[in-house]
Amino acid sequence: MLRIESIKLPPEAGAAELIGQAARILRVREKDILSLRVVRRSVDAREDVRLVYTAEAAVADEAAVLRRCRSRHVSRAVPGPVYTPPETRPAPELPPVVAGAGPAGLFAALVLALAGQRPILLERGRPVEQRAADVERFWSTGELDLTSNVQFGEGGAGAFSDGKLNTGTKDLRHRFILETLVSCGAPEDILIDAKPHVGTDYLHIALVNLRGRLLELGADIRFGSRLADLDIRGGALAGITVDGPDGPYPLPCRQLVLCPGHSARDTFAMLRARGVAMEAKPFAVGVRIEHRQSDCDAAQYRQYAGHPGLPASTYKLSCHLPDGRAAYSFCVCPGGQVVAAASEAERVVTNGMSEFARDRENINGALLVNVTPEDYGGTADPLAGIAFQRKLESAAYALGGGGYRAPAQRVGDFLAGRPSAGPGRVTPSYRPGVTWTDLRQCLPDFVADTIAAALPLLGRKLRGYDHPDAVLTAVESRSSSPVRIPRDETYQSSLRGLYPCGEGAGYAGGILSAAADGMRCAERLIQGKERDPL
Repeated sequence: MLRIESIKLPPEAGAAELIGQAARILRVREKDILSLRVVRRSVDAREDVRLVYTAEAAVADEAAVLRRCRSRHVSRAVPGPVYTPPETRPAPELPPVVAGAGPAGLFAALVLALAGQRPILLERGRPVEQRAADVERFWSTGELDLTSNVQFGEGGAGAFSDGKLNTGTKDLRHRFILETLVSCGAPEDILIDAKPHVGTDYLHIALVNLRGRLLELGADIRFGSRLADLDIRGGALAGITVDGPDGPYPLPCRQLVLCPGHSARDTFAMLRARGVAMEAKPFAVGVRIEHRQSDCDAAQYRQYAGHPGLPASTYKLSCHLPDGRAAYSFCVCPGGQVVAAASEAERVVTNGMSEFARDRENINGALLVNVTPEDYGGTADPLAGIAFQRKLESAAYALGGGGYRAPAQRVGDFLAGRPSAGPGRVTPSYRPGVTWTDLRQCLPDFVADTIAAALPLLGRKLRGYDHPDAVLTAVESRSSSPVRIPRDETYQSSLRGLYPCGEGAGYAGGILSAAADGMRCAERLIQGKERDPL
């Protein structure tokens, strides 16, 4: 097989044009290409809008073709290394426990189950089918279920997102994760797209099938089961207390993969009470900014805007200000909606979500400002960042007028320093609804000032980003965890037997990286020597 990179075609081109361009690059006849497989696809909109492919072609006499074509874009296709799960081992007398069924917890449990360890997977929330109904009820009525919401339940916070699967790091585990998701019902496009996304709708399908696979491999999955306490003896984990559907119960446990997610605030408080080392870390807060998708497409795709051969456009923006602050886009959801993501009573939290088709009217993304421990009281209290988040969320709830309505403001009004009275061209998508107001009443001055300074700068990078009718909805406070639980080279915390993992523990920044971190923790657990009985 020959690997052909940088095959550039206009959006209207199809399979025949792809084969034709590959033949021209290889300097062979089209009929001499025995097969052609796309392995990567991206969009280049910097000048002329083009789809860019990497493909692998089968041809007769590869050596002769390589000599003749003399292209730096052509090489022999070399199979890359493939992730191999740890070998199956006898199940221990006390099975390892995984707390949290987000991406980190699910893939930690999968690796443990593949190795024959028969893990127990605890999740405080409900299965994704029931969880989806609970979330829809909240969005429709404002009735929040504190145990089943956008933050808590099977799939974690990522189950109600755009389902983006791109990351800035390279890891053998990433391909394994993508292939596992596809085998569980995710679209095959995620295997070739440069910026893959599953979408909330397909992610829910994949979660149900991944659960079935775990059960087949011997995992014990317990929903409605919250990690409530730790039993510590001699500096090591001896057991845990689980708050289950029928009340609290003790569970002997010497190995706990802790995947709390960034919103498990009661878990962090429990860890602090039990003396587990934690530290405050930088994070970011801000707002959701919402534009019309068609306007974003026009700004980036120009004459090709709306072309069926192109995906909904997206963006990635950032700027650094003279005062040292930074503002940047995060978790952009093309063709999606701004969602209510609260997990605590009388606190408003926003997030973004898209289905796989990305075909809704608006595009939204977080517009965030960096926050350091010095901004919220220093590093003496590892949970000070949580208190800072809660203060913002309570202020947003009060400004929204209750019922989990979110405060919102048009960009033009925000920059002019006046409250908004209603929408312009952009209709906000947040449910249960928005209250038009002045967002400076719920945002810290340094956050509001940074956003105001950044908007015109970002508008120069993406035409229309600072359009007066774009909608700002507050508050985006859960972009990442404000806490890190330190771990050593064995991936254990200061408490032996406790493996902090994933985004909530401070070690990941998205679905793919969290899942990979869960796999690494499971691998370290399996490799570790069994401790002597207590």
